[in-house]
Amino acid sequence: MAKTSTRPRVNRAPLHRLRQPKTTTNRQASHLLSHVKNATDSAVRSWSSFLWGYLVSPIIGGALVDYYGGKRVMAYGVALWSLATFLSPWAAARSLWLFLSTRVLLGMAEGVALPSMNNMVLRWFPRTERSSAVGIAMAGFQLGNTIGLLLSPIIMSRAGIFGPFVIFGLFGFLWVLVWISAISGTPGENAQISAHELDYITRGQKLVKTQSGGERLRKVPPFSKLLSKCPTWALISANAMHSWGYFVILSWMPVYFKTIYHVNLREAAWFSALPWVMMAVLGYVAGVVSDRLIQNGTSITLTRKIMQTIGFVGPGVALLGLNAAKSPVIASAWLTIAVGLKSFGHSGFLVNLQEIAPQYAGVLHGMSNTAGTFAAILGTVGAGFFVDRMGSFRGFLILTSLLYFSSTLFWDIFATGERVDFDGTG
Repeated sequence: MAKTSTRPRVNRAPLHRLRQPKTTTNRQASHLLSHVKNATDSAVRSWSSFLWGYLVSPIIGGALVDYYGGKRVMAYGVALWSLATFLSPWAAARSLWLFLSTRVLLGMAEGVALPSMNNMVLRWFPRTERSSAVGIAMAGFQLGNTIGLLLSPIIMSRAGIFGPFVIFGLFGFLWVLVWISAISGTPGENAQISAHELDYITRGQKLVKTQSGGERLRKVPPFSKLLSKCPTWALISANAMHSWGYFVILSWMPVYFKTIYHVNLREAAWFSALPWVMMAVLGYVAGVVSDRLIQNGTSITLTRKIMQTIGFVGPGVALLGLNAAKSPVIASAWLTIAVGLKSFGHSGFLVNLQEIAPQYAGVLHGMSNTAGTFAAILGTVGAGFFVDRMGSFRGFLILTSLLYFSSTLFWDIFATGERVDFDGTG
């Protein structure tokens, strides 16, 4: 399930010579604001183009995952975003808007990835091992980010600015070929699995079976019923907060280190890569701990609340520490803690999607991802406007911390680990 990044890192906010807010003079502040305005325009046109594409596809992609299964939808998604990545140099040579169109297509294709992953985990793992499985899958996602961040400057120095697009696009096509030939959609379709292992995986599971063509065309997910339940809104709010923090950090922290601490680009790559490695490691650790708690008798509901509380309160406190850091080393340590502890949420809301509505896990994931994308766009662009108005990152980091704490409270009140009756049958 793990995959490396096929998204080269585009310079989302090219700020230069920003000064430490505490010592900024009036002249420097004016200089700072002019650069932030340019950064905001860049973020809107490049990074947000991906997010706008990502916004439109998760619900449709999630419904397709529920009907067709994760294997097929994932293959089409990776093929499309690899094509968008590969064509980016050609598009950029013709016009800015054509290039941004490839970014939108990239976002649309990637919108099916997490619902597909969750569907495969639901089909291939018993309840007591799903957190570990999600931890491993998300570790691949984070390591892909790290590999992309570290390799892109090296490739660009040898093959030009568009080298990463071509190389990552080709690797994406290769990944699709391996995925199609090596992966089975369900355990029952795998010819090499033993009867004992098949029984172990499927015992007590109620898998969502692929429907016939007629049913597929007629059946519409019960959106009104899904939205009428508090656990759904707990998932939506958790995904929104997770995405807000994730994309703000991914988009702005390299810029933060470059402009506040004057770290050069190669050092910034290492600073921005280290936290994602920690996120991959701690995400797996959180999954193992979560599964162990359930196996030892802790209720699923309590386990999900514990994991998500760590995944929100931890980053909230760490961002406050980052805000007060006096050196790039200390700031990097706090950033690593913030990103690493975020991964505990993978054993919270991300696994919970499978538990409250296994028959609608794909579309529910899509709904929450759409909310998360709105939050990501708001946070990514809003950070630039906030700095534009306030003259520093300090207030925005405090705001993000407060949002983490309030989201924790909402989750702990309304989340559940039990299956919710969305069909009105019980």
